[in-house]
Amino acid sequence: MAETSIQTSTLYDLWASDLEANYEETVAVRRYLHQHPEPSFEEKETAAYIVDKLKSFGITDIRQNVGNGYGIVAKIKGGHPGPTIAFRADFDALRIKEENNISYKSENDGVMHACGHDTHTATLLSVAEILAQSAADLHGNIVLIHQHAEEVLPGGAKSMVEDGAIDDVDFVFGQHVQSQLQAEKIGYAPGYAMAAADFFNIQIQGKGGHGAHPQDTVDSVIIATKIVDALQTLVSRAINPLHPAVVTVSTVQAGGEANNIIADSAMIRGTVRTYHEEARGIIEDELTILAEGVAAMYHGTSEVTYIRGYDAVYNHPAETDRFVSVMKEKFGEDEVIQLEPSMGGEDFGYFTSVRPGTFFNVGGFNPEYDATFPHHHPRFNVDEKAMLVAGKVFLAIAEDYLIPKD
Repeated sequence: MAETSIQTSTLYDLWASDLEANYEETVAVRRYLHQHPEPSFEEKETAAYIVDKLKSFGITDIRQNVGNGYGIVAKIKGGHPGPTIAFRADFDALRIKEENNISYKSENDGVMHACGHDTHTATLLSVAEILAQSAADLHGNIVLIHQHAEEVLPGGAKSMVEDGAIDDVDFVFGQHVQSQLQAEKIGYAPGYAMAAADFFNIQIQGKGGHGAHPQDTVDSVIIATKIVDALQTLVSRAINPLHPAVVTVSTVQAGGEANNIIADSAMIRGTVRTYHEEARGIIEDELTILAEGVAAMYHGTSEVTYIRGYDAVYNHPAETDRFVSVMKEKFGEDEVIQLEPSMGGEDFGYFTSVRPGTFFNVGGFNPEYDATFPHHHPRFNVDEKAMLVAGKVFLAIAEDYLIPKD
């Protein structure tokens, strides 16, 4: 492909041209994956497919079963010394029955790629093919992280990090197609971009009885409602107002169908979203104290189960600023958009918790292709040109970090 004497801008142009020429193959890979989805921790065939593709590109440095599942780490070694950068794509699907009427509809009933991980994987495979052909020109190395199980706790990222996936990496980058961002736009959020996502269950025990004799009972419903009400003060009174936090009660369950029975027990379920570890720890501690105290005040008991989910996604300022500068140069000022931080969760945060880098979005919203539904919807789909944009973004990052400027 390219010789080392080729100028930097020309080399990127060649890469981008190759990506465009390979677009139909990228689409074919995406549609194959969409037709054959596998849920988190069950992606055996998907992983085998990815490995076969990587080998067909001449990539031989491949680790399989990395972490707590089918994670894959492959390395493209450059022809010259330099930094090592990592690109990550997740490849698990969701347990959702697809309702799209498309030729490549899921053949695995009850499972679909309703979050775009099929596009992430197809994109990174196309990028890998191009960069593998140009390995001799690279001043540094590229690590390809194909991650399993992003959708289900405990996720795949943390275990891949613990298994050495980025031990030799200097910078790490990931992307997510965004169904509500206009097609072909590039989005970023500096600093905290996505929240730590935790979950809680509060089991309340009272004393049931007849509704006509409440004095003989300990009403678990009353305790539950008081706890729900008191939980609203955690953010407003326990947390620094400069540290965003959300406490959401999603479920309250108690009693049966009888109108005259006071419930013996009740269950409260919910989620906590934070950016800062201090706020996260305070809510975890205070939630237990609050629930137990309120229950005791009404002569009942409560047992709190607090489940820590994914860490917050933190986009490092220096790498994010550098990313924005390069993207505006390549794509134009109007195509690069600063997004508001999200309280959604993503386990990419485990990568940037140990290595500097940034996580970006590429728009997939396009009414022309009926690509308007949100993530995790049974009719989720995206404008497939998002893969072309995402691929060019990865190639621009590779050029910026691995090709000398002079």
